Amino acid sequence: MAKISVIGAGNVGATTVQRLAELELGEIVMTDIVEGLPQGKALDLIQAGAIKGYDTSITGTNDYADIADSDLVIITAGIARKPGMTREDLIKTNSKIIAEVSKNIAKYAPESIVINVTNPLDIITYIAMKSTGFETKKIFGMSGVLDSGRFSSFIAEELKCSKKDVQAMVIGGHGDLMVPLPQYTTVSGIPLTDLVPEDRIAKMVDRTINGGAEIVELLKQGSAFYAPSAAIVSMAEAVIKNSKRILPASAYLEGQYGQEGIYFGVPVKLGASGVEEILELKLDESQYEILRKSSETIRNVISQLEV
Repeated sequence: MAKISVIGAGNVGATTVQRLAELELGEIVMTDIVEGLPQGKALDLIQAGAIKGYDTSITGTNDYADIADSDLVIITAGIARKPGMTREDLIKTNSKIIAEVSKNIAKYAPESIVINVTNPLDIITYIAMKSTGFETKKIFGMSGVLDSGRFSSFIAEELKCSKKDVQAMVIGGHGDLMVPLPQYTTVSGIPLTDLVPEDRIAKMVDRTINGGAEIVELLKQGSAFYAPSAAIVSMAEAVIKNSKRILPASAYLEGQYGQEGIYFGVPVKLGASGVEEILELKLDESQYEILRKSSETIRNVISQLEV
C-alpha cells in the first residue's frame, strides 16, 4: 500500500487528506508544527470514515519522522495570501518555511515524489528542488490543473453546459502572467473558438488569471482550498496509480518553450516516477511574449534568493 504524507494541516492540507482518504489511495500522514491541529483533524477524518465508508489509515503528527518511507509527499505548508497580496509578496516567509520542510523530506523520505502547492508556486517549487537535492522530475508544482479547472468552470457557465464536457488548458507561471490557451480548449471535442466569440473568451481568460484573487477578496481571510485540493488529488492519483495522465504542472524546464533552469507551468505526463515527459505546444507570438515576461519575473526573484 502506498504511503502519502501531507505537510500542513490548514484548509488546503486537511481537505486534501479528506479527498485522498475517500479515494482510499493509501496510508496517510498529516503533519503540522501546530500541536494538536493535525491530530485533531486526523481523528475527525477517521471518524468520518465510519460514516462515508472508507478504511483509510490517517495519522496526525508534529514529528517529521512519521513521514518516513513516504511514496508521495504533498507540501501545503506556509501562509496564504491576504487581500491585496500577490503570490510574489509571500516569497520571504514561505521560502524559509519550505526550505526547512524540504530538508526534512530529504532526511526522512528520500525516495519520495514531491508535489508542491505553496505559493508563489513556481519559485517555491524551485526552492524545494534545491533544498531536497532531488532529481528535477521528482518534484513538481500544482498549478495548471487548478487554473484549467477555473477556466473550465467559467466556460461551462458561459455555455450553460456540463463541466464534464470541457477540457481546458492553462500554462505559464502560476500568477498574473499565466496563459490560458483557447486554441487548445475544447467542449466535447469542439474547439472553444468555434463556440464563443473572441471578446467573451477574453473576459473568461481575464477572470481565470484573477481567479485566486477573486476568491481571496470575497473570503476576506484565507484563500481557496476546495478547488486546489481537488487539483492536488488528481495529480496524486496519477502518481500513485502510475496512470500517465497528461496534466499541466509546474515542471523544471531544460530548453522547452525557450526556457531553461526554472519551474514553469506546462503540459506533462505524470506517472510513478514523477514528470515522465514535457509536451511542447505551438503557441502564437503574443502567448510566447507573456511566457517570456512570466519567466523573467520568476528568474528575477530566484536571483535574489539564497538557495
